[in-house]
Parts: sequence; structure tokens; C-alpha cells
Amino acid sequence: MREFSETYLERTREGMWDDSRVALEPLDLEGRERILDVGCGTGELSRVLAGDSPADCEVVGCDADTDLLAVAAEHVPVVASDAYQLPFPDDSFDLVVCQALLINLPEPAAAIREFARVSRDLVAAVEPNNAAVEIDSSVDSENALERRARRAYLDGVPTDVALGADARDAFEAAGLEVLETRRYDHVKTVEPPYSEAAVLAARRKATGSGLADDRETMLAGALTESDYDELRRAWREMGRDVVEQMEARTYHRAESVPFFVTVGSQS
Repeated sequence: MREFSETYLERTREGMWDDSRVALEPLDLEGRERILDVGCGTGELSRVLAGDSPADCEVVGCDADTDLLAVAAEHVPVVASDAYQLPFPDDSFDLVVCQALLINLPEPAAAIREFARVSRDLVAAVEPNNAAVEIDSSVDSENALERRARRAYLDGVPTDVALGADARDAFEAAGLEVLETRRYDHVKTVEPPYSEAAVLAARRKATGSGLADDRETMLAGALTESDYDELRRAWREMGRDVVEQMEARTYHRAESVPFFVTVGSQS
């Protein structure tokens, strides 16, 4: 399984459900007694689940990374565990849910099967389609370069990071009946006044360091080294344009990531 830093998870999941919780309605959080958040990371979804469920409902966070769990533990009880072998008896929870976890697992159906074992009611997965991300930027070249980099990255990743709406296939392969799938578009915007994280991201583009982090993955696909070098040159130039627009307070960017909430139960 791919690993992520605390900073990455907080940046990508920050404000995920701030604008709407409609896609989470099929989870029936108001009627829950005990919820397990698998692959909880730093606990962003765990906090949403705890806030929208009854006061006496117990939300437990589960992740294999103990450093991330240390952050999540500030908000909910946590357990260190692999998603394929959960340390709970059968039917321990009435809802087991994950967010952006299946896209990073080589065998998502096996994980769903384990979720179903410890759930006496529903299993839910909140998964993105990373191949359908849309960028609207005031820097003309940013959208095309992001698409190009994303295609190269997706081509090199060994798991299905574009799982999205197709999560139902993993549910059905695990023997579950899919009850509903809802789409939720998570839109992240960058505009004046710029946050510290946004400024740092712009600087990383200008130096090419962000793209360098993904070099090995990109080269695992069809991208050649010369193609990567050319892409990085263009990427750094684009990053300098972003920095210049930020200095002039004219830079705007909106990134829309489609997520799909798939809910199932044992038939």
C-alpha cells in the first residue's frame, strides 16, 4: 500500500465535507451506535462522522500508520491495523467506512470483504476518480501540464487510483449488494489572500520539487526520462508564472475532484 505524510493528508482532505454532507446521507449517521473508519489517516473523516452521529455513538479510527494515528487520536479512539486483517470480532460495528483507501490497495475487494465481516449493517467507501480531476487556473499552461503529469502518474501507479464510481465492482466481488452510489465534487480553491500552504505549493512548482517526488512513479509507466525532463522544465516555468501572479495577487485556481460514496450490505 502507498504511504502518505500527515501534511499531505491534511492538505488533500481539509474541508472535504464543509460545503455539503448530502452524499453522506445514505450512511444514516444519526442512527448509528458504533462506526469504524478504516484507513482514517489523521482523522479528518472520523471527525465528520463523530460530529454527525449521536453523542453516544462511538467512532473508532483505524490505520496502519501509527504516526498518523497519533494525530487522529486527539479526536477519536484509534487502533493500529492492516485493512485486510481488522482486529475486531464479527459484527462489531453497524457501519464500516473508508475514504480514499481502496484506490491505494492492490486488492480492494479483499478489504471490502473484511469490512463486511466486522459490520452487522452497512459498509461504505468514499473513493475519488483521480483521472477526472478538473483544473481551472489563471495561469494558462497549468491545466494542460497538470493533465499531462496526472496521466503519467496514473500510468505508473500499480493500484486503481481512478476507482471512483467503479467501487461497486469491488463491493460486488466481495459478495455485497450495492445499495446506492452518490457523487460529491470536492472543490479546492486558491485565491487571495493566499494561505501558507498555497504559497509553499507554488514554490514547489517553481523549483520542480513536487514533480520530482513523483518521478519514480511516472517513469514506471510509459513516460521516458527525456519526456520527464521536458515536462519538469515546463512545470518549473509554469510554477514561476504562478509565483509571479501570486505576488501580483492575481492568481486563482480551482481544482475539482469527483468522489463517489458507495454503500453496500451483505445480501
